[in-house]
Amino acid sequence: MNQGKPMTLPATRKDLMIVNMGPHHPSMHGVLRLIVTLDGEDVIDCEPILGYLHRGMEKIAENRTIIQYLPYVTRWDYLATMFTEAITVNGPEQLGNIQVPKRASYIRVIMLELSRIASHLL
Repeated sequence: MNQGKPMTLPATRKDLMIVNMGPHHPSMHGVLRLIVTLDGEDVIDCEPILGYLHRGMEKIAENRTIIQYLPYVTRWDYLATMFTEAITVNGPEQLGNIQVPKRASYIRVIMLELSRIASHLL
């Protein structure tokens, strides 16, 4: 044993700690990576790195029609797939002056609202 001598403790390091959080699993909401700089428990800096859902979608779209490309569009945002489909279909419809039947417009609005509500519940 250590009789009569004071106990010596190892010195505590005071350096900043850099912690990588992510990228998270694709089933998690909002896929991103964070580089967090910590001073003890205090967050000094946080650098978000986005773009982990990008899969070269633009390049794939170059050789596809709108109908062929729709399955890829749903993967942009896995929580609100109806919104990305609506954007992709609505653009060419407006550019080509294509009249959408009222019933189809009502169904789209209902589906978009249900999709919005469902994404908030997750």
